[in-house]
Amino acid sequence: MAKDRFGISDFETILDSISEGVFTVDLNWRITFFNRAAELITGFKRQEALGQFCYEILRSDKCFRDCPLRQTLESGQPLRDQEVVILDRQNREIPVSVNTGLLRDRSGRIIGGVETFREMASLKELEREVKGRYRLGDIVSRNPRMLEIFRILPEVASSDVTVLIQGESGTGKELLAQAIHDLSPRKNGPLVKVNCAAVPETLLE
Repeated sequence: MAKDRFGISDFETILDSISEGVFTVDLNWRITFFNRAAELITGFKRQEALGQFCYEILRSDKCFRDCPLRQTLESGQPLRDQEVVILDRQNREIPVSVNTGLLRDRSGRIIGGVETFREMASLKELEREVKGRYRLGDIVSRNPRMLEIFRILPEVASSDVTVLIQGESGTGKELLAQAIHDLSPRKNGPLVKVNCAAVPETLLE
């Protein structure tokens, strides 16, 4: 399978290209991965974070009470959109939205947890941008091919099929992708945008 060709460094490259902070911990709560966005949000460099207890780096108001990642490791259930306040390197409070999940080895054994987080200010800005710009009704065209796309878009959005949107720069690919997301069953979840220019060509096959 294609995923078998990927190494750890390949997945780290992908995680470094997304805008959400991502870190992983082992069962002793020591950080085993810390992506570039996590560095930017917290102010801690990856090499400073690796091997440290997660509560020493994130310093969340829930680290020792109602920790979302601890709840996931204890219950086996992922959590979504948990509002948490962390402290950055300068001891500034940063409100973030947190998602958690389990890490398993090839045999299915739990070996740790993963947490993604995004600044709440960024989320609110994104919501305003989406509401202001990314509405299907705002896409206007008289081109017969575009009208056909508008007609089938709700059906496509409701399915789990993979959609490839092609076009020159500035033709509205991102607008169409957001419209599909907003019409899909996943509309209440995040739409993760990856900068493909930062991903090696071999991983885009």
